[in-house]
Amino acid sequence: MATEFHNLQELRQSPSLATKVFIQRDYSEGTVCRFQIKFPSELGSRIERTLFEDTVKTLNTYYAEAEKVGGQSYMEGCLACATAYFIFLCMETRYEKVLKKISGYIQEQNEKIYAPRGLLLTDPVERGMRVIEVSVFEDRGSSGSSPSSNVSSGISQR
Repeated sequence: MATEFHNLQELRQSPSLATKVFIQRDYSEGTVCRFQIKFPSELGSRIERTLFEDTVKTLNTYYAEAEKVGGQSYMEGCLACATAYFIFLCMETRYEKVLKKISGYIQEQNEKIYAPRGLLLTDPVERGMRVIEVSVFEDRGSSGSSPSSNVSSGISQR
């Protein structure tokens, strides 16, 4: 099977979405934001397991960093209380800064790794921090998709 390379612009405007794969949140260690590292079988022909797992592990590391409580978050809370939360009109929180870093990382991964393979990661913030959505696009070289390929699939831990 010859895979045709795509760019990020093409994928975002392309009507050739074949399916979506959802990587669920992992609540095994409590409610801290982290996602399952299980490799979805639907992506097996598109991306190497290690590349995908590295992406999810890095995202989990960033989310752990965002939720870490330290001196800076304590000071932000004190300033917020002292200014009736008006401080946040002119200041970005540490959490917001890390979320921007995560968005940049996802954009970079899409451009360098996922888009050339016909995949597109969606920032979990856009899905309410519930899932990492991976859109799988048809290969331009394939003759078309079957109706059953339009079914959304997911990984769940139950």
